[in-house]
Order: sequence, then structure tokens, then C-alpha cells
Amino acid sequence: MDLSGKVAVVTGAGRGLGRAYAEALAAAGAAVVVNDVEGGSAAAVAAGIVAKGGAAAAVAAPVGSSEVAERLVAAAVKEFGRLDVMVTNAGVLRDRVLWKMSDDDFDTVMDVHLRGTFTCARAAAVRMREQGSGGRLILVSSPAGQRGNFGQTNYAAAKAGIVAMARTWAMELARANITVNAIVPVAATEMTRTIPAFAPVIEEAERAGGRFPEWLRRDEGLGTVEDVAPLVVYLASDASAHVTGQAVGIGGDRLALWSHPAEKAVAYADGGWTADAIATGWETGVGAEPETYGIPAPKIPES
Repeated sequence: MDLSGKVAVVTGAGRGLGRAYAEALAAAGAAVVVNDVEGGSAAAVAAGIVAKGGAAAAVAAPVGSSEVAERLVAAAVKEFGRLDVMVTNAGVLRDRVLWKMSDDDFDTVMDVHLRGTFTCARAAAVRMREQGSGGRLILVSSPAGQRGNFGQTNYAAAKAGIVAMARTWAMELARANITVNAIVPVAATEMTRTIPAFAPVIEEAERAGGRFPEWLRRDEGLGTVEDVAPLVVYLASDASAHVTGQAVGIGGDRLALWSHPAEKAVAYADGGWTADAIATGWETGVGAEPETYGIPAPKIPES
């Protein structure tokens, strides 16, 4: 993929997945604005890109507010003349079960993930529409937003909302040739380590020198952050101009398209339903095959 001439902003790019996205975009030829709340981390990533012959600038700021979003877009325009790609990756965790989650736990995660995605995407869309040459909004979701996850009321809700925004904005921005997609990455990161089901296998892989077993890469779709970055490069490229409104998963050896919510089973009652009628017919009707929920634990093969 050749992204020469394109300019991208990547939020939360000081480490982990965000850093991998920024470095991959730069390696493909894009100029990158590296954002992170930690100024030293952002500067180090930008310096590393420049040292390899790429173009990058660092902006230290916590995403969430309109002011920061507009500052990131302005930085892209000032440093590189335009904006073509916005990758909304920044995130934080405040995991608690429902009855222990505070207002601050909930609001902090919503502000960074959901509001931060909204403000950055809005600022980018305004600029891209003014330029008149299209663009790419790449929003970062999570399996937790698709399936739920224990202790992550705030995070799961925000990530589900991000996919909903992608579908909505894909319609609203189509005439401007701006595509909007959500990615659903799975990789070994500090965040992934907090998921009890994955922590042991990640630690095992790290003890093995970072080598993830084939069953984990293929069956669970879990690998390194570098395994995820190519999807961002593809969605930033001209080759993906026809792809919009999608939720695309990637991790390890797996690439997947997540389905949009749809009615799974339907039943009818002349004149409408009573509570008793719903109860009587539930087990053999629409509730015969209930949906699963939660992120499944890895199925470790028998040795």
C-alpha cells in the first residue's frame, strides 16, 4: 500500500496498538500526527518515525474535548498541509463491577473513548469536507463492545457506541467520499492483559519470547499489535474506497467481518402479545436459541 501524500492523525499513539498504527501508516508513506496524553511517549514515537525517513509530529494532549480535537486537526494542517485519515484509538480503563463502579469511573472512560471519538471525528469531517477530496475515519472498537465483558460496563458501552457512530457517519459522510469504519482489534496489550480469560496465555507467550502458538493466533485471533496494523493501512488507502459502515475484526492470523445486529427470530400473535402468551411460547419460540454474551475464554487445546 502506498499512502504517499496522505496525512493521518492517530490518537493514543504513544504505545501499544496506537503506536503500531502510527508506525505502519508512516512506513506506507503517510505523514503522521502522533497524539498521546504522555508527551514523552508521543515525541519518542514521532522521533522514531522521522529517524526511519518518515514524516511525523507529536501533540501531547488528552482527547475528549472539542478544543483538543481541533488542535489535532490544526496540527496536521499546519505541519503537513491537509488531513486525510483520522484514527481514534485513545483509551483508558476503569474496570469495576456495576455495584462498585463510580460516576467518575464511568464518565472518565466515556469521555476518552466515546466523546473523544466523537469530537475527533467531527473535527476531521469538517476539515475533510472543506478539502473536498474525501477522507477516512477509522474508529477503534473492541470485542467488549460487541459481546460485553465482565467488569467493563463503561468500556463495553463506549465501544458499542463507537460502532453505532461508524454506521451513522458512513451514511452522513458518503456524499463527501469520506468512509467510516470501526475496527475490532485483538492483540496482546496492557489492556488485554486485564481480561482474566486472556491474561494467562499472554503471559505464557511472553515467557516464550513473544511467540504466540498457532492455535492462539488462529482459533482465538490473538497475536501482536503489529498483526493488527495492516488493517488500518488498508482502510486508510485508496484500495478501500468502497468499504464503509463496517465493523472489521483482526488479530493474530484472523480477519473477520462482524455482523450488524439483526432480528434472529420472530413470532406473531393476532391482536398483540400478552405477558402470559410470551411466557408460554418463549422456550419454543423466539427464545428457543438465546444469544451468548461475554467474551469467550480461550479454548486451550489438549496436549
